[in-house]
Amino acid sequence: MTLWPHFRETTPLVLGLQTGAMGYGQGEGMSGTDKMRLSQVMEWALLRLYRAQGWQAVSHGPIPKKAIIIAAPHTSNWDFLYFVGLTRDLGIAPSFMAKRELFRWPLGRFMRDMGGVQINREAGGNYVQAMIDEFARRDEFLLTIAPEGTRRSVAQWRTGFYHIAMGAGVPLIVGMMDYAKKMGGLAQAFMPTGDYAADMMLIEDYYRNTTPRHPAKAMQSILAASDKPYRRAA
Repeated sequence: MTLWPHFRETTPLVLGLQTGAMGYGQGEGMSGTDKMRLSQVMEWALLRLYRAQGWQAVSHGPIPKKAIIIAAPHTSNWDFLYFVGLTRDLGIAPSFMAKRELFRWPLGRFMRDMGGVQINREAGGNYVQAMIDEFARRDEFLLTIAPEGTRRSVAQWRTGFYHIAMGAGVPLIVGMMDYAKKMGGLAQAFMPTGDYAADMMLIEDYYRNTTPRHPAKAMQSILAASDKPYRRAA
């Protein structure tokens, strides 16, 4: 199986998914007209920045209504800014997790507009189960997760994304931002099998030819670092 059999440039109306068809905010998020002015301006500015820098959006196959988008390698704050532009160019607005403190006034409305879903990371807070419940509660939910969890170099991916996908019964989509080619996009969605090593081998093969903004900070091998069973490495 290959996740990316054919690259092709896209516009927001290609992929069988019209711009806004899934609703900016996915499910219970705000639609474009419901968002406060600051959020609309921010999205417009990021999309303009993304296009002005010469990025191209690519994708393969239809984008499912529910899935986890893997955002890697994550080595710079620019990854998030360009990824927002990329997803808007593809006509989608995935959600992301953020600690609940960021949803207090005055940032709360802005965070929700941008797709933020608050989680409790304090002692006893089970964000994996919380996201599984969120998938069950919504009809449409694309959740972006950066398994590295930080822009710094890491020895191993955090595997909460895999727990969530398995528990919610939703596919994984490999997302990438290739700074060498100025190309960003989404690979073909696939269902996790429960064999973490086999699934990571598939994903690693895809990322092997992807150049992050800071290559020295990227993991050299997902598999080499994954020396613990995924159920114990979240």
